Amino acid sequence: MKLIAGLGNPGEQYAFTRHNMGWLCADFISVNNNLGRPQEKFHAEFWKWNNVILLKPLTFMNASGLAVSEAVNFYKIELQDILIVYDDMNLPFGKLRLRAQGTAGGHNGLTSILGALGDIHVPRLRIGIGKAPDSMINYVLGHFGKDEREQLPGILERAERAVNSWLNDDIQKAMTFTNA
Repeated sequence: MKLIAGLGNPGEQYAFTRHNMGWLCADFISVNNNLGRPQEKFHAEFWKWNNVILLKPLTFMNASGLAVSEAVNFYKIELQDILIVYDDMNLPFGKLRLRAQGTAGGHNGLTSILGALGDIHVPRLRIGIGKAPDSMINYVLGHFGKDEREQLPGILERAERAVNSWLNDDIQKAMTFTNA
């Protein structure tokens, strides 16, 4: 069993904000795979297909560890079989970076997950949202600009291909494919 967790914040006011890039990716994957309506459990919405759990925590970003750890414990998922998908201000808009492990790099959602799991050896797919021009909070919780909205479908397609590579290949090959 593998788990893909797309991070974001619940609520209409956060829909299509930069901080919800992980949720957008999860929704994109669910639509492209005709997964239908999600179930609710683990403080999250989730879809189960094949041997994969696609999870959208319904906790706010900073408490994402609760939902992820509940699903991981319920399904007894190994750390290397978890993929966290989230926004990253340290990458240019639309740039993808897949890593096998590491620190949270200041991302509170990932900090929550790594703390709940008690380990940094968790794969993650970072989707670049670019640097904040002024207030970090206003930027990450802000809605995409027109140019960004136009680029979103292509970014989400590339993110889905990266997720599929992670699902089907070993982590090194998936990293080479995604990070090239």
